[in-house]
This record gives sequence, structure tokens and C-alpha cells, in this order.
Amino acid sequence: MSKRETGMTEGFWQSEAFAEYPLVHRAPDRSTRLVDGLILPDEPHRRGKWREHPSLSDRPVIVIQTKVGRMGMYLMGQALFSARLALACGAASVRSILLCHQPDGALLPLLKPFREVEVWLSDPHNPRICKRVR
Repeated sequence: MSKRETGMTEGFWQSEAFAEYPLVHRAPDRSTRLVDGLILPDEPHRRGKWREHPSLSDRPVIVIQTKVGRMGMYLMGQALFSARLALACGAASVRSILLCHQPDGALLPLLKPFREVEVWLSDPHNPRICKRVR
């Protein structure tokens, strides 16, 4: 995650959050799969270290995938499959946030069937200002 993406991700969260949280650890048959941010909405606001909360079992979580600029298919796939991986890790419920600066008019309607994915736009000049577009 770039420095600009870190600012965007941190601008979104209001509770306990973990940057670069691994949903899947590397093994001979798989690569590490990270989310740019993982939020535990039932916890107080603070920046946590992922090693402090290795289990998502029976917890509501919010996963964030962030990209500077316009949303694209790669970011859409990250947002969708991060939600599915968090559920596979035992999360009780998942909101998946696709966070970028601009939507894409051709791609945004394609997310309609995937209710778990929310599209949020971060103000390029002030990452603490975010608004939901879907």
C-alpha cells in the first residue's frame, strides 16, 4: 500500500483498524492475501497490529481495499474476494469497502449483485473526507 493509499484508508476508519492485515498466510499452495485495512467496528478507535487479533471468528469486520485514482477491475476483484476470504476465516459478517478517488461509469453497475461491496470515494485533497457512492 502506498503512502497516499495509507492516508485514504486511515481517513475512512473510526474504530480499531489493522493495516495490511493478512487474511491468508503464504503456504506451498497459496500466496499471502492482504487487505489494505481491516476494521473491527465493535472495538474502540485505535491502530492495532494484526498479530494482536489473529482470529476473526464470530466477529463483524470491515475490509478495505484502497487504490489511488479511478476504480478498476483489479480493485473490484480485491474488494469482492477479500469479503469472501474474511467469511472463510470465520467472520460473523463482512462489509467490504472499495475506496478510490473516482468511480468508473462502465464498471460501477457491475457491482450491483454484490451487496457486500460498498464503493466509497476519498477526496484527493483531504483523505478524511469520504462519501459512499454505492
